[in-house]
Amino acid sequence: MEDPRYAQTQPTAREQQVPPTVPQQRPGPARAETEEPAQVTGWAGWVMFAGVAMIVVGCFQAVMGLVALFNSGFYLITRGGLAIPASLTAWGWVHLIMGVIVALAGAAIIAGQTWGRVVGIALATIQAIVNFAWFPAYPLWSLIVMIVDALVIYALAVHGREMRALNRPMM
Repeated sequence: MEDPRYAQTQPTAREQQVPPTVPQQRPGPARAETEEPAQVTGWAGWVMFAGVAMIVVGCFQAVMGLVALFNSGFYLITRGGLAIPASLTAWGWVHLIMGVIVALAGAAIIAGQTWGRVVGIALATIQAIVNFAWFPAYPLWSLIVMIVDALVIYALAVHGREMRALNRPMM
């Protein structure tokens, strides 16, 4: 007869593995399926600043464009003196259109619209590039606008979600 000890086969390595355990949840608030809006902090002021600055700078940008369109002798620069050679009339239209769009995006940012944040970052970047090209015609103003654009980009990129929390109705 056979020895009963050897009648059973040994379990394989795969059979010996312990079934995986489900990780235990840590105590604390349960995480919702959708992400909650950011809490309002002091940084919401930076986002409000970005929206107001975009409205103000957009209006000034539009005025710069109107000046270039209606009083071409105001800017003492020739076509060849600009970083991108173009007529002052063309630059006037660029500044006028950019100014209006930037001001509208600033209003959307103050209203807490996400699309306003995205458009605001894109427009502030484009506006900084346009003002870099405009620098020889009006250096001080171009420098100021580029600095404000950098602050706007920072505020919107880092703390833009806080405006939505600030604008939501309290329950």
